[in-house]
Amino acid sequence: MYSRLLRTKPVGSMGQSSDDLTELVEGSAVGLAKVLTTMDLVSLGVGSCVGTGMYVVAGLVAKAMAGPGVILSFIIAAVASVLSGVCYAEFGVRVPKTTGSAYTYSYVTVGEFVAFFIGWNLILEYLIGTAAGASALSSMFDSLSNHSISNYMIVHLGKGEDTYPDLLALFIALLVTVIIALGVHNSVGFNNILNVVNLVVWVFMIIAGLFFVSASNWEDGKFLPYGWSGVMQGAATCFYAFIGFDIIATTGEEAKNPNTSIPYAITASLVTCLTAYVSVSNVILTLMVPYNLIDGSAPLMEMFAVHGFLWGKYIVAVGSIAGLTVSLLGSLFPMPRVIYAMARDGLLFRFLSHVSALTHTPTVACAVSGSFAALLALLVSLRDLIEMMSIGTLLAYTLVSVCVLLLRYQPDEQTDTDQYTLGEEVDGLKYQDDRADLTKDEQLVIEDSEVDGSSSYHTGHFSLLKRLLGGHYYTFRLWLGMPNASAQPTPATGRIVTRCTLLLFLMSFLLWSTIIFGVEQGTGVRAVFSGLMATMMAGSMAKLLIMILQQPESTRTLQYMAPCVPFVPAAAILVNSYLMLKLSPLTWVRFTIWCLIGNQNGTAVCSTNKLMAPTCSFFKNITCNLQTGSLAEHICSNQHCLHLSVQLLSTRLI
Repeated sequence: MYSRLLRTKPVGSMGQSSDDLTELVEGSAVGLAKVLTTMDLVSLGVGSCVGTGMYVVAGLVAKAMAGPGVILSFIIAAVASVLSGVCYAEFGVRVPKTTGSAYTYSYVTVGEFVAFFIGWNLILEYLIGTAAGASALSSMFDSLSNHSISNYMIVHLGKGEDTYPDLLALFIALLVTVIIALGVHNSVGFNNILNVVNLVVWVFMIIAGLFFVSASNWEDGKFLPYGWSGVMQGAATCFYAFIGFDIIATTGEEAKNPNTSIPYAITASLVTCLTAYVSVSNVILTLMVPYNLIDGSAPLMEMFAVHGFLWGKYIVAVGSIAGLTVSLLGSLFPMPRVIYAMARDGLLFRFLSHVSALTHTPTVACAVSGSFAALLALLVSLRDLIEMMSIGTLLAYTLVSVCVLLLRYQPDEQTDTDQYTLGEEVDGLKYQDDRADLTKDEQLVIEDSEVDGSSSYHTGHFSLLKRLLGGHYYTFRLWLGMPNASAQPTPATGRIVTRCTLLLFLMSFLLWSTIIFGVEQGTGVRAVFSGLMATMMAGSMAKLLIMILQQPESTRTLQYMAPCVPFVPAAAILVNSYLMLKLSPLTWVRFTIWCLIGNQNGTAVCSTNKLMAPTCSFFKNITCNLQTGSLAEHICSNQHCLHLSVQLLSTRLI
């Protein structure tokens, strides 16, 4: 049982085929279609981010959390996203032809148990994203109708404490589910058209909004009305607006050239989204309308209505429809693909991995996930949905950063420890003898110049330090005990990095918990003691980073690799863990409940798959025999399977 929880998928076992269809799932006649170009992936990423993030999240955060300081919230969230984005980009190249995003990445790195945990929370992320998109579209239509839709539903269906049964959101979610199930080519084409409309409206808002801005909305302490704590809390929620790039990572099996398309699309999406948020959703919005008067349900539409420019409101409404629809498409698009990947690996029910022969999409997973998202949109308020989605996204990003850090320092699977011939060793010894009189610094200069061309990828932090420190670079390397650029990782050094990384992951949560709940919220002796504890933990984490630096990196080169390892993944872990702890306690309670549901679901899946395996094998053999006309020849060989299946079923019923 323990070995099963920690077993991993070998990286080299995926993505060997370059056919137009991906590998077939057991029991399925077809695979996913490879039709997506780089521009399709960029369009998916931008659409998924900009839609709900620009038209909904900015207004919610500005009104209730950060005020005009929402600009800083988005910038902080963008930095965290870039740190995680480069890690996603490397994994997209390292494991290109796969669907499952962080689920698959963690499966090949840290094992099945963590993979299921991440996959289950990715489903939560996309489920809530779909429901939030449907709810946002419903709110926008309600705003256009002067709230007559919501009033009608409240009168006839009643109202809860914070929300009402949103039948319109239910219908929207089901409609988009049908569009996704019709095929990737059709859904991406529809996505591209909506993105063009959204781009035109974006330009209109920038130009028209400049005529109504007022600098007084930022004066007299109005820029940070909730302080820096509100900015950081807003950043945790704003992180939701940058989830598009992990959606790109789920399309590896459907991209024509995932090695180059995925990293380029991730970079382009993040830059475009940050530009959109800062220019329109934040600067224009908070300068046009005081933060406390922002409409929480449709902020960009109502900012023109406040100034009496109704034509502007209706033009933005068109963009809102396009943007929120494409965001909804982007949230629902990857969810059935993650479910498909998990079901194919046996971590969810096998029937969820069925791929339609007509559309080449996982139609059963589409129907199930879309139905649950529609039900969620019907019953849960938009703000609760957004906060719940942020925690799943942050956790997935954190573990992808952990996975990149682990893989960089593990020995390559293809590496042969006896790869050097005797002649090469003799030459090496002779060469070493020639350097016997050189100082260590001079030897490092020679060794570094020798491997400059071949190791430029896996020594990224070396070259960065070299530019920063200049002539002190080699002395610094000796002082830290950093290995030579030609050094090779071994299983022992890989285990050291694994332990250090896991400790770094755990201590990041302890550090921020001490700072948030001890330093920020404490007073007197408690705050001083918490500060000292935080300082010691920060020192311990710095020591862990130095220990990782002292281990040799893998010499494997990829078309794209995250820069400045281990600093960038470590920074991503720190930022993401801080943002997670800034979310509300109720969000953590809901997240815990979802994880407990996942634990029960995993147990049920294992039991069901174990129970039904002989039966599935029996019926599979019958199907094959019927197709070949040899049922009579093989019926006897299947009697044992049938008998075992009946016996297991009888035992379970008793």
